[in-house]
Amino acid sequence: MGRVICFDIETTGLEYMRGDRCIEIGAVEMIDGKITDNTFHEYINPDGKIIPPDSYMVHKISNAFLEDKPKMNIIAPKFLEFIGDSPIVAHNGLDFDFPFINHELQMVGLPQIPRNQQFDSIVIARNRVFGPKSYSLDALAKWYGISLTARADAHGALIDAEILAKVYKELENTAPAPDVSDIIAKQHEAFLAHPKIGANFPHREFNAHEDELLNHNAFMEKITA
Repeated sequence: MGRVICFDIETTGLEYMRGDRCIEIGAVEMIDGKITDNTFHEYINPDGKIIPPDSYMVHKISNAFLEDKPKMNIIAPKFLEFIGDSPIVAHNGLDFDFPFINHELQMVGLPQIPRNQQFDSIVIARNRVFGPKSYSLDALAKWYGISLTARADAHGALIDAEILAKVYKELENTAPAPDVSDIIAKQHEAFLAHPKIGANFPHREFNAHEDELLNHNAFMEKITA
């Protein structure tokens, strides 16, 4: 299995193309399926971007708190060094985390995280876990009995990365779901092989009696006259 990095970010908002910025990065290292003590965690000055109230209520990170924190051009090289060429897992990462962080990396002139390093735990979960009404990180954590007390008051990148690492560990130990189309095909094959359904169904032929044929012919002449 080797080395895997689970990471999460907190941001000023959801739309990096409209100027939203990354304000926190948290990452957790896993080696051979075991979570290590090697983590990456940094708060980032959003370089003048104001954090709106709705975003603040999610992560409780304020502009005042970030005033003395380093900007992305300082943090990004450290983050890339930490992840190296290891596979990187984020929850709903293909839709949000990876495009967002790659935009930040591009803005500071650094190489982006390549697609072959990106793994989305929500995609993995949808192919392995059947039962949860939702595939959110919270829902999967509850499904696997993983405590969420650490994030009772607010989301945090490192807290969420640690929860993600625990969820990902469980996902790796969950066998992939079989191909549904293959199951249907096998069931259909078994259905056709049933002695009362398939082509080899035993049957008998009964010839009609002469009086039955006379009655039938008389009836047909009557209705077609």
